[in-house]
Amino acid sequence: MDRTADQGRGHLTPTLAVGALEGELDRLYAGRFSRRDRLEKVRLWRVLCRSFFDRYVPADGSVLDVGAGYCDFINHIAAARRVAVDLNPDTALAAADDVEVYRHPLERLDDVLEPDSIDLAFASNVFEHLRGPDALLRVLAALRVVLRPGGRLMIMQPNARIVGGAFYDFFDHTLPLSEKGMAEALGVTGFEVVECRARFLPYTTKSRLPKWPWLVRLYLALPPARWLFGKQMLVVARKPADGDRPWGPPA
Repeated sequence: MDRTADQGRGHLTPTLAVGALEGELDRLYAGRFSRRDRLEKVRLWRVLCRSFFDRYVPADGSVLDVGAGYCDFINHIAAARRVAVDLNPDTALAAADDVEVYRHPLERLDDVLEPDSIDLAFASNVFEHLRGPDALLRVLAALRVVLRPGGRLMIMQPNARIVGGAFYDFFDHTLPLSEKGMAEALGVTGFEVVECRARFLPYTTKSRLPKWPWLVRLYLALPPARWLFGKQMLVVARKPADGDRPWGPPA
């Protein structure tokens, strides 16, 4: 079976933006990131996954990359099953051979993934591109369907309260949220927030900050560095289940 599924090609609902932008995602992000930027991002995400995000993934689990883009996260995370969902046609080209790719609206990802089948869903710099609060709630509701009881959703994105006006430096940023607003949306859709960091990574990988692997590892190990440079939030939420035992890193 082909690892790439292009679902509902004739009636895609734009999820990451409005109107014509849906068909321009590949050109938009190809123009935004140079070849050098892309290579730096690959190295950066390799370190982030091995030094931080791997601890959230059960060894035999299923991981979903929500709005996977160029698969920087899913290609470098270790899991028994790896899944990517995005409207960008370049996602299928960037994905590793064993990654399942679905070109499908995030608001309807439960059309292509089985209920209670995902242990960890990860959304990096995705939700700020949604049309508004209603779209966010629909995406979160779909994620709650596909996550197993006790499964987790990790969200990393710009913290509008900290970034301020720079949030709009990218014209496709349409939904500004702080960590408090994100936690509220998660609560409305039935998630339990288990970890909330207002400051995690710098705002954009296009910053002038060095991205040497040893420096990234040092940054992750030093909370004061995150308070100084961190402008992206990290929020981890859990799909509740009666009587189950939550898994994940120690508090």
